[in-house]
Amino acid sequence: MKETGPQCEAERTARELDWNLLRTFVVLAESYSITDAANQLRLKQPTVSTALKRLEDRIGRKLINRSPGHYALTEAGRLLYREAVEINGSVLRLSTLMREMTDDVRGHVRIAMASHVVSPLIDQTLTSFHSAHPKSTLTIDVLSSSKAIAEVAAKRASFAICLVGDHSPGLEYRRMFREYFGLFCGPPHPLFGRDNLTISDLEGHSSVSFETDRLQDVLKPVTVMRAQAALGQKITGVSSHLEEVRRMIVSGLGVGPLPVHVAARDVRDGQLWQVPPFDDLPPIDVYLVWSSHAAKSRAEQILLDGLLQAIETTPIEERSYR
Repeated sequence: MKETGPQCEAERTARELDWNLLRTFVVLAESYSITDAANQLRLKQPTVSTALKRLEDRIGRKLINRSPGHYALTEAGRLLYREAVEINGSVLRLSTLMREMTDDVRGHVRIAMASHVVSPLIDQTLTSFHSAHPKSTLTIDVLSSSKAIAEVAAKRASFAICLVGDHSPGLEYRRMFREYFGLFCGPPHPLFGRDNLTISDLEGHSSVSFETDRLQDVLKPVTVMRAQAALGQKITGVSSHLEEVRRMIVSGLGVGPLPVHVAARDVRDGQLWQVPPFDDLPPIDVYLVWSSHAAKSRAEQILLDGLLQAIETTPIEERSYR
């Protein structure tokens, strides 16, 4: 007698599902159209359309709503995408893990890093790691914090060092260090070089800032500081990269926030000038983020353990940069 039921259906799906279809679907879900996905996959559009239909037939659900000017995942598509990203990440890591089964630690570590993260903890840990395991290699990708976390969730990055808003399930978070933000201007700005400034002197001046400088976002304390300084409502420039925010400040586009310890050298070199407020500056925490579900190579685990040990053995006071 042929068995039926949810368990049998699940086993049949697992047995018959083509894993390549899931990889194709991940690209489809992250694209703007079938044509965009086909270009990324280097396949013809009809081939990708056929693959999507095969997957929808296999799953028994419509996964993408398509019409002229409209391309969006269905609820079933969103659910499958979350699972497929993790499965695809695990499959991609298999060959890497097998290749690294040698006596020496030779693995590759990919870190997703927010722009211009400055901490002696990180530098010292990287020095120790390279000294102990010189055959291991490293990639540091500079991304916005949200994209860095997404790379970890998708198992495309070993771990991330970035700012954190909401905590995602399945990811682990450990505060790495705390930095304090101040307001700065560049040489072309009328406030540059002026002593005895008060916060009222900033009123009405234009500003530049980060894309996450919003009341509902991770840099909310910085948003509040800008508001208290009564800077003009118009933000003349934004970026998710600290180096570009710094560039706009130095170029005189407006007053902008930067971590005080990161800006210190530019202040000494006459490229930046700190303006009020000088007291009670807003603290922002930078986190180490990793997936507890991702299988890690020895190199990844050793470097992650080294960073965690550095955090645990260093008091937060010594990890706070004013």
